[in-house]
Amino acid sequence: MESKVVSTNGKELRSVELSEAVFGLPINDDVVWYAINNELANARVGTACTKDRGEVHGTNRKPYGQKGTGHARHGDTKSNIYVGGGVSFGPKPRDFSYKMPRKAKQLALKTILSQKAQDGTLTVVEDFTVASGKTKDLVALLRQFVDLKKPERTIIVLKDDDPMLKRAARNIPWLSYLSYNRLRAHDLFYARRVLMLESAAKLLNEFYAE
Repeated sequence: MESKVVSTNGKELRSVELSEAVFGLPINDDVVWYAINNELANARVGTACTKDRGEVHGTNRKPYGQKGTGHARHGDTKSNIYVGGGVSFGPKPRDFSYKMPRKAKQLALKTILSQKAQDGTLTVVEDFTVASGKTKDLVALLRQFVDLKKPERTIIVLKDDDPMLKRAARNIPWLSYLSYNRLRAHDLFYARRVLMLESAAKLLNEFYAE
């Protein structure tokens, strides 16, 4: 399939060939859901921790006698029913991450790219950079593609790590960036607009080649 390459001024320059195996696949909702949940699980810190009755500070002395008080019997004040006592079945540090098959992960990313290409939210842009590293210069470039009065979540797909462009983009809350070989399903799926550099589009054809 072919896509138009747009200049930073919004003019059509030429056409670029996009692989059907990457940008022309049918939508597979199940594998996309699996990939997004895998990324969210892997991002969880899992440091929540509570103390049980054996870990809280306190004495082992009985708070009062076993009999004759009219109260229920208690062994110590570290029980979970006391203020300051232990927590029953509370969370402990754990690892929520799990591995996803590589081919399934790639299929999810290709499915999302195909969906963006089919619904018209993916735009191939000529290669550009922000030599100054200033946010205002990047915003001036994006003015052709994004309504700055009501900006939508936007992703720029890069061919490599561009430190100056990343420096300019880090102060824009609705903009993020990804390298073509380190895509994230969650960010791509929820992006309202994907701006892909021409060189990144060509590299994706080779990167996901069977």
